Amino acid sequence: MSLIRYQTPNSVMLPSLDRWANLRNDLDTLLELPFWSGLGRQSQLFSGWTPALDLYQNNDNIVAVVELPGMRKEDIEISLQDGTLTISGERKDENVKDSAARTERFTGKFRRSITLPTRVDVNKVNAFYKDGVLTVTLPKAEEAKPKQIQINLN
Repeated sequence: MSLIRYQTPNSVMLPSLDRWANLRNDLDTLLELPFWSGLGRQSQLFSGWTPALDLYQNNDNIVAVVELPGMRKEDIEISLQDGTLTISGERKDENVKDSAARTERFTGKFRRSITLPTRVDVNKVNAFYKDGVLTVTLPKAEEAKPKQIQINLN
C-alpha cells in the first residue's frame, strides 16, 4: 500500500479559497524540510528536482513511466533492490547563462525511489528511453501473478 498526500480540490467558484489552499500547501512543504522533520527526509527545495513518475500494473507486469526531458540515457541509473525501484541521475545545464532573466527548468541531481506493490522477476526487467520518457517494465514473479483455479466435480 502506498500513501498519497491529500490535495485540496481546485475551487472554480471561490478563487480566494484557492489562494488559501496554495498557502497551506506552501506551509506544508516548508514544514517538510529536514530541519523540522527529524533530519531524515530531503525536501525538493534542497535536493534539486523530482521527475514525474507514474506506476501502472496489469496481470503480468508493473510499468514505471518517468518524465526525464533533456537527459541522455548515459546520465540515468536504474536499480532494483528489496522490492524498491530507484531511478537516479543528473541533468546538466549546458546552456549556462549568468544573466538569465528567468529560469524555470530544473537541473542537477535527482533520485526517485518507489516501493513496488508486488514481487518482480529481476532477470526480466526491461528499460526503454525515448523522447525524454523512460519506461521501465518489471515482469511480476510467477508466484505473484493471479492464477485461475479449476473447480472439479466429484
